[in-house]
Amino acid sequence: MDLETRQLQHILTEANQLPEVLLLKPVTTSTNDDVREIALKGIQQVLVTSIRQTQGRGQRQNQWVSPEGNIYLSTLLNTQTPIDGRLALEIALNILQMPSLEHLNLQIKWPNDLYSTQGKWGGILVEPLNAHQAVVGVGLNVLPLPKQGIDQATSSLTELGLSEFNRIQLTAELYLAIQQAGEWFSHGCTNLAARFNHYAAFKNQMVEFEHLQGLTTGTFLGIRNDGAIEIQQQGEVQHFFQGRLRLKSKA
Repeated sequence: MDLETRQLQHILTEANQLPEVLLLKPVTTSTNDDVREIALKGIQQVLVTSIRQTQGRGQRQNQWVSPEGNIYLSTLLNTQTPIDGRLALEIALNILQMPSLEHLNLQIKWPNDLYSTQGKWGGILVEPLNAHQAVVGVGLNVLPLPKQGIDQATSSLTELGLSEFNRIQLTAELYLAIQQAGEWFSHGCTNLAARFNHYAAFKNQMVEFEHLQGLTTGTFLGIRNDGAIEIQQQGEVQHFFQGRLRLKSKA
């Protein structure tokens, strides 16, 4: 067992959160796929992290650029409440409360992007295995990403003010944040709208929302307690549970 694995084991043992399986890999195809494979063997507590991914993915099977130096972590969440879109929101909120990050000016872009005024610095992928169990993957840009081949504004935690960090400590805090989010979700996501809207990117700004019925343009008001997004268009408030949110481009 290498030094970093022992350090992570120690931190999680101290927090009474040591999983049955803990793997720190130098490279893997996808940490979510690794956790899925382990979970299918009946193991309930899993943590897999990797220095680099070769086939990382995000929402809608989009490629997640995964160069060496950032954090790619997946785990298994077992919930009392049937899984829905609020789980990713709870995970994002708990990540922003991590001790290493809580002093930074960070945002959440509905439904699953870790965001800032400079762009996206992380993402969350929830892949349910059944109604009460999901593989949760999180990628954090600790270091700046190469700009070529990326079609959106991105940032990194170091660019946003994280001047000193310990990778193992960050990994432990991230795992604990995800587990804590599972508890919030299982207990009903109390005051979800108020908590999320405090950090919501694009709040009270003109946005475009792409959904199954087409494109809605209006003012983003935030979310409701059930996780639905609210957009005001010509005095009427519409809500949606699925779709893609972006700032309205300036003419």
